[in-house]
Amino acid sequence: MSKKIEGLLPIINTPFLDNDEIDAESLKRQIDWVYSFPCQGFGLAMVSELLRLTQDERVDITYQLAELNQQRGAVIISVGAESTKEALFYARHAERAGCDGLIAIPPISSALPEPALEEYFCSLADEIDLPLIIQDASGYVGKPISFELSIKLLNKYGPDKILFKPEVAPLGPNISKLRDATQGRAKIFEGSGGISVVDSYRRKITGIMPGCDLLDAVAALWEALQNGDNDRIYALFLPICAIIAIQSQPGIDGFLAIEKYILKKKGIFTSTQRRRPYTWDLDIETEQEIDRLLSILERVL
Repeated sequence: MSKKIEGLLPIINTPFLDNDEIDAESLKRQIDWVYSFPCQGFGLAMVSELLRLTQDERVDITYQLAELNQQRGAVIISVGAESTKEALFYARHAERAGCDGLIAIPPISSALPEPALEEYFCSLADEIDLPLIIQDASGYVGKPISFELSIKLLNKYGPDKILFKPEVAPLGPNISKLRDATQGRAKIFEGSGGISVVDSYRRKITGIMPGCDLLDAVAALWEALQNGDNDRIYALFLPICAIIAIQSQPGIDGFLAIEKYILKKKGIFTSTQRRRPYTWDLDIETEQEIDRLLSILERVL
């Protein structure tokens, strides 16, 4: 039986050795790092450099993650692809590996009309038994998913089958709009790296999917939110927010560069290697500012 998909579900980074091969030891350390906090599982998604992996690597890492998980929580695998056939290929492997849920973005190479997009998501929902998180990543890639289609999918399959990860600005109002349009039935995950988590939490989200780099601080923030401790909430949130603001400026390559820098600094990753090509590198002055903000977080923690 699939585990519950809720609460703190960080999205892992894919670690690479300097020769560009996946670093299995760093991957294991990262999963152990996840479960050193009260996480309900983890996911493999866009910030995992998913679209830069080969097809074989996407399949292999799915099985690796299921094995490394050791039944400690839910494993959620992104299966979004440019064709329904390919998305189903990844989804079936996730199901066979014993994963607990799927995430899917729409195809990004063409702006699909809504009936084609509906068919794409329905094929995944109909043919795979696992819950499906509909990810609107149009804030940085792809086309927006309409509220009408989201509501239609929810009504057809129910809230245990269809969940949501909206990442389009303005995030807070869009969360509330989806929540209200579905009479609170929609299970919604904060998907902005954590920069809007306080606002999103107060809009009754089901969980958060941050990166793993700041997981110690985000786990403490999640606990403070649950306890209603406003002083601790903002003492943690402001430096977290400042780091994510820097990450988000260059887009996904900013997240990847800085998250890997922090994960190496924490001793979890061996290398900051990323898959080429990419658009942005971390310069020394940005690195110094990240270090200052991490020092503030360490004092708060």
